[in-house]
Amino acid sequence: MPTDQQDKPRVEMRMVDGVAVLTIRNPPVNAGSHAVRKGLADGLAEAARNGASGAVIIGDGRCFIAGSDLKEFDSKLEWPELPDVIRLVEDTPFPVVAAMHGVALGGGLELALGCDYRLAAPHTMVGLPEVGLGFVPGAGGTQRLPRLTGLARAIDLISAARRIPADQAAAIGLVDRVVAGDLLAGALAFLAETVRPKRAALAISPPADDPAAVEAAADKALRRGKGRPNVAEAIRLIRRAAEADGRDALADERAVFQRLRVGEDATALRHLFFSERRAGVVEGLDMGLARAIGSVGVIGGGTMGQGIVRCFLATGLPVILIERDEDSLANSVSAVRASLDAAVEKGRLAPDEAARRNAALTGATDYAALSRCDLAIEAVFEDMAVKRDVLGRLERVLAPDAMLATNTSYLDIDAMAEGLAHKGRVVGLHFFSPADVMPLIEVVRANATDDATLATALKLARKLGKQPVVARVAEGFIGNRIYAAYRRRAELLVLDGATPQQVDRAATAFGFAMGPFAVADMSGLDIAWAMRKRQAPTRDPAARYVTIPDTLCEMGRLGRKTKGGWYDYPEGKPVPSDLVADVIAEARQAAGIAPAEIDAAAIQRQLLAAIVNEAALLLAEGVAQRPSDVDVTLCNGYGFPRFRGGPLWWAAHQDRAVIAGDQARLAEAIGHGFAAGPVDKVLHDIVEERKG
Repeated sequence: MPTDQQDKPRVEMRMVDGVAVLTIRNPPVNAGSHAVRKGLADGLAEAARNGASGAVIIGDGRCFIAGSDLKEFDSKLEWPELPDVIRLVEDTPFPVVAAMHGVALGGGLELALGCDYRLAAPHTMVGLPEVGLGFVPGAGGTQRLPRLTGLARAIDLISAARRIPADQAAAIGLVDRVVAGDLLAGALAFLAETVRPKRAALAISPPADDPAAVEAAADKALRRGKGRPNVAEAIRLIRRAAEADGRDALADERAVFQRLRVGEDATALRHLFFSERRAGVVEGLDMGLARAIGSVGVIGGGTMGQGIVRCFLATGLPVILIERDEDSLANSVSAVRASLDAAVEKGRLAPDEAARRNAALTGATDYAALSRCDLAIEAVFEDMAVKRDVLGRLERVLAPDAMLATNTSYLDIDAMAEGLAHKGRVVGLHFFSPADVMPLIEVVRANATDDATLATALKLARKLGKQPVVARVAEGFIGNRIYAAYRRRAELLVLDGATPQQVDRAATAFGFAMGPFAVADMSGLDIAWAMRKRQAPTRDPAARYVTIPDTLCEMGRLGRKTKGGWYDYPEGKPVPSDLVADVIAEARQAAGIAPAEIDAAAIQRQLLAAIVNEAALLLAEGVAQRPSDVDVTLCNGYGFPRFRGGPLWWAAHQDRAVIAGDQARLAEAIGHGFAAGPVDKVLHDIVEERKG
């Protein structure tokens, strides 16, 4: 049953010169809750009783409707459901205008599609993200959208969960007018200009489409969707828009929506949706302490540093790049400018915006150039002595309240900050490569990091468009610590009998974007090699250790960048390597191992057992705030399949006896030194967290 809060009126109806204005007030994003739906139904009825000549539906605050209220999707939806509201809109005797601003997504856009006319403020973003949440549009989106845009374009927009701006929406027939200035005044003027007849999108025949274009869009969508059932269903439903009568198709769509919204994919993706919003929240932290960041210094212009520079430039912030000498500086600045030029050539960036970003980038070799920066982030070589030197030099030139950030992937930030006079302003900002593309950023709170610095870092992450996850200091923090355990188990599987190809195929069959060995080749084998060499003095000599990746590095096989790693790359694409097969055979012989056959299911379960066990260990140590943060980290930074909700959500919905058996086999494979994490407790906690 709806709560009292849900029953609170969320829609105001008032008459303006004979026109009913229905204003949605459901902060913060006007989610299409039961209270909003009922308010719209009641408002339309009242407008009819008042003899309205037309109606405008508009959102208060920062947007129109950001989508349906996903909290309601775990149980039976209360009347009126969204299709009921849209039917009322279509049945009114007067024209109804949707006046959109901010965002109109999911159910918000479906409501607008059910109106007779759609207006939008400039920069409004519209889209149907339902496929990305594991289901399909369920209130006519698959039927009304293609009748306005054509089937091929609708397949692309819906299957990719694509958002488009108002001007683009107007160009394809989705929006009738882009309104500059006062949106409500513009909507009222639109109704007053001339007699606006009723105009149901469902009564419109779709624009003529080239059948080949429709097939191409469908094929592309299916490949991108990697066989997920909701993608195929969305395409099938969109094709039905070509039928003369859309009512049967609407009923078909609703039935599919109702089935999929409570399915495994959608439930897992809702878990991830709410987890991502929770991940950047620290209990008791006053976000009002966050300081403004007006300019940024980046130290180190390698691949990661360049990505970080592009990331900040995209937000409009001026950036000063520091390099060790003039030649390195010139090369790094040129590389950033070349990437901006390439983005313009590919149509991903407007020329004037590229020019603005170029103008905002300057370089220097003297740290004194950073004296006025509010933030300096180091992206130099992963060496403690080097990083400590950089932070010390930064402290000497920056203002006392300027933030010092490190992009370290593994190192102890507390040790890094030793000797600084203002340790409280030091924080980890661990970007993932490429920094301007990957959504995840680990915000690492050192022991001395003060609340103002942490709040600033979290606010900055959102400004950068990143998904923040808060971590405490530990080897590899959350993501790389778990990934190291995953990679180690993958290497042991190869030592014990599997091939790198078999392991990678098993991982991708489960849904990973790439297998662990393909990832290692892409990232560079030397990164993990440097970590292993650093750890070598403290490594337990009795523990199992796989020498294969060290041997490959010693041979100069560092991955794609050297045209050879775990795979050969004769023409840029990975192929199995006979040389690597020989190295593996020699390692097995040296370890006295007779290779065993390991099937794909066993490989998958052991890779996942390694992830889940390590996650349980770091949660017990307090490295992550909550179990769901692990899911957010692995899905946003490491290619874990989103439709499974993350490793802990997935594991929590498996047979616990099977999970316990997997952990026991993991312990046996690791052998001496294995640490068992409190897996059962963590899996219980993540289910309870979702309930809360």
